[in-house]
Amino acid sequence: MTGSLKEYSDLYRLPGPWCTAYVDAGTGTVDTLEAADVRPGNTRAALEAQGASPADLDAMEEALQPETGLPSPVSRFILVHQGKVELNEVLPGDRVGAERISVDPIPDLLQLVKHRPEDFPYIVAEVSREHGEIRLHYAGAGSAASVEEVQGSTEHIKKFQGGGWAHLRFQHHTEDVWRRNADEVAGEIDRVAGSSGARLVVLAGDIHARRLVQEQLSKASQALVSVVDSHTHTAGADHSLLEDQVNQRVAEQWAAEQQDIMERLATQEGQANPESATGIGAVVHALQQAQVEVLIFDDAALSERTLLALDAEPWIATAEEESLAANVLGEVSAPAALLRAAALTDARVLLVPGPVLPAGVDVAALLRWPTGPAVPSS
Repeated sequence: MTGSLKEYSDLYRLPGPWCTAYVDAGTGTVDTLEAADVRPGNTRAALEAQGASPADLDAMEEALQPETGLPSPVSRFILVHQGKVELNEVLPGDRVGAERISVDPIPDLLQLVKHRPEDFPYIVAEVSREHGEIRLHYAGAGSAASVEEVQGSTEHIKKFQGGGWAHLRFQHHTEDVWRRNADEVAGEIDRVAGSSGARLVVLAGDIHARRLVQEQLSKASQALVSVVDSHTHTAGADHSLLEDQVNQRVAEQWAAEQQDIMERLATQEGQANPESATGIGAVVHALQQAQVEVLIFDDAALSERTLLALDAEPWIATAEEESLAANVLGEVSAPAALLRAAALTDARVLLVPGPVLPAGVDVAALLRWPTGPAVPSS
């Protein structure tokens, strides 16, 4: 799973304490209904025992009131700061790991990141000769984040079945209308792709319209296109078929990106001035320099480790003497500290299961520039 945590960087800059609740949220059965009714009070009591403020307790209890109709399994991630609910995310699927109710010096977003392996943005564009529907999705999220409709001209959209000059002129006019419509749709795809950082554009719909739209896309968007042979805007079309094809393309793209990152890491190993770092000390040092492009770690292997979270650059340290002019906010779990430092230095994150990394390595990074040669010891 790779992703940018950039959207959370503003939260990560705010001083704590932070109250977190990561709990089940389904209300589908009598049992889960009862559990949902007592959850706000139980969570409040647990946070109160950890010293949360009355304002934070009230905000959390209010945020946890059961929402009916959420299909199980579903969980919820809530982050409260100074009496304000900063995040309240309903996450489809089972919890990843244990329930968590805590007061921390920094936001610990590990579970949220594990649910949304990332903001893998992708576009599904269904096109016809007079219309385009452009949906922006994030992998792992249920519904589309945005839907744009482009309604082109429908004048003379059907080809004229006749003969002679009039027929030819009509034919050319029709093709001009199609091309203009395709141009509008392509422009909207380019806009959505550019603003969202989409990593895949799935193009579906009428075969002729698909070709026209693909030709009109910018070079950057064309490089992301994957065409699927599905047209759900026809009578009796099967929507699930398109969905299956889209999910497959997303999974393939995702796997290819992961593979690429791990191959880049492997090729750096043993180089004189590698553009990589392995081990907690080297990776923390690289994060302190804002040198990390992709942070790669196995959170389970690091769950017992702690690091220091700082209130200013360099944001993270293994010991107090590394904190420079910054103040220590607290000793926090290594995964939480690493995610925060990644967000604040605009690094992407890849969470991996243990066996994926080289033997004995729990954390590694691809760097934006190489590490210098080792200083010879005198």
